[in-house]
Amino acid sequence: MSDNPVARKGSLLQTAGAVAWSFFGVRRRADYANDVSKLNPVHVVIAGLVGAALFVIGLVFLVKWVVGSGVVAG
Repeated sequence: MSDNPVARKGSLLQTAGAVAWSFFGVRRRADYANDVSKLNPVHVVIAGLVGAALFVIGLVFLVKWVVGSGVVAG
């Protein structure tokens, strides 16, 4: 394992995949250990914030679409 987190060389795709799996909440122990050893924690935090922002924006647009559709529940 690398002592310097900045020196870790995980790709953008690996980081995005790890963050996506963390949002889903399912991850194998071997994959988690691989992520910890290879991914830069700063990149993971940034990807997590971007992922959370996209999730919230998606929910806002979904709610606006449902409310604007005029469908009445019940």
